[in-house]
Amino acid sequence: MTSSALTKPQMRGLLAKRLRFHVVGAFVVSLGVAAFYKFAAFYKFAVAEPRKNAYADFYRNYDSLKDFEEMRRAGIFQSA
Repeated sequence: MTSSALTKPQMRGLLAKRLRFHVVGAFVVSLGVAAFYKFAAFYKFAVAEPRKNAYADFYRNYDSLKDFEEMRRAGIFQSA
């Protein structure tokens, strides 16, 4: 039987090697989070606020009874 020798574990420079990997990873994650927050702010001001204002403008002068009467005259409802 032949036995294969186990490789020795790395003892010197292990901390530096692991720190290098984790610092790069932390930098990439932080850039991703910053980009996400930038996109979230863009979405709020470019999409959410105009949509909220459009709904507010629509319901400012909305008359539900008038709308109901128009739909009833058009024959949309079967029981009204």
